[in-house]
Amino acid sequence: MSLDRTVGSPGRFRGTERRGRKSLEKGDRLLLGLYLGLTFFGLIILISATGPIGYQQFGDSLSFFKHQILLGIIPGFILFAIMSRISVERLKSLAFPALCISVILLVLVYLPGIGQSVGGSSRWVQFGPIRFQPSEFVKLTFLVYVAAWLSSRSIEDRRSTERGLIPFLSVLGVVLLLLILQPNTGSTAVIAGASLIMYFLADAPALWIGGVIASGFAMIAILIKLTPYRAARFLTFLNPDADPQGIGYHMNQAFLAVGSGGLFGLGYGQSRQKFLYLPEVPGDSIFAVMAEELGFFISVLVILVLGAFAFRCLQISRKTPDFFSSLLVAGIASWIGIQTFLNVGSMIGLVPMTGVTLPFISYGSSAFVAISIATGIVYSVSRNS
Repeated sequence: MSLDRTVGSPGRFRGTERRGRKSLEKGDRLLLGLYLGLTFFGLIILISATGPIGYQQFGDSLSFFKHQILLGIIPGFILFAIMSRISVERLKSLAFPALCISVILLVLVYLPGIGQSVGGSSRWVQFGPIRFQPSEFVKLTFLVYVAAWLSSRSIEDRRSTERGLIPFLSVLGVVLLLLILQPNTGSTAVIAGASLIMYFLADAPALWIGGVIASGFAMIAILIKLTPYRAARFLTFLNPDADPQGIGYHMNQAFLAVGSGGLFGLGYGQSRQKFLYLPEVPGDSIFAVMAEELGFFISVLVILVLGAFAFRCLQISRKTPDFFSSLLVAGIASWIGIQTFLNVGSMIGLVPMTGVTLPFISYGSSAFVAISIATGIVYSVSRNS
């Protein structure tokens, strides 16, 4: 029936085809709007939140804002534009080389002269004037690799212990081990959670996923038992008032900031906790400052917009007929959702402090560039769906 219509009215068919191509090239406007909206809102919050610490450290209250623009926003936008044009086949062919490079960079954080240690954590590498966090890019490259690996195997292989589960856990284990050694618990949780969701969506038995999650919690318990700082964080999470001036200081100051905001906030720029009371204001704690200044309703709205971004990615994932693209976009949605939950949850006492940033809002050029690349990939998939 459609064939007869095509032959009978070729002009109309070609016009529809041209309109279809034009629509595909535009990509998903809602995704683009959410990306740009969250980015510019994040800059507005960053200006207010980092003013005192910027002046105290560098004598310039806009230093963090300028750095984010120069090394985060500008390269992020450029890479978004580039990745929004990349083909699925090209991306899939780059999956394994990109993962290998990322793993090498994770090893280089321990190499003197290249690796940089800050606050007892070895998470940065520096090549001349360029300094970045490899773990932020591993979040993306590992998800690309998992999507490529799963999509290249039959459903029988994916549900096989020897050809599916063991190879998957082996590669995942190597990446997670390198992150745990940094230590970087937050990125470990994000990558593990997102990749397990992808494996589940690829028809892995639910019993396997449950077993891996249970094993993960057992491993976390062992790490808490063996490492004093993790044990202290966990005990603080259970009882924040046990040591309010010591290990519990960060969590208690975050509670104070969020609680002080009330329903409507103290007003933009009026936070008191950002004046060197609240630790890690530019990164982990920026949500607490936002809640203090803008209040409960705006904070919930921001969380909902971040949720809408992840949900839009899931909608795009369901529409694409390509299995690799569908899995990858679902993984990116999981990444944004899990990281948002961990960051906000740590500020309001739902989870222990994990050290992850709030997507699009927190300061961090590596984090923003990585998310921009991921968003560009999703936008490219939406153009071809």
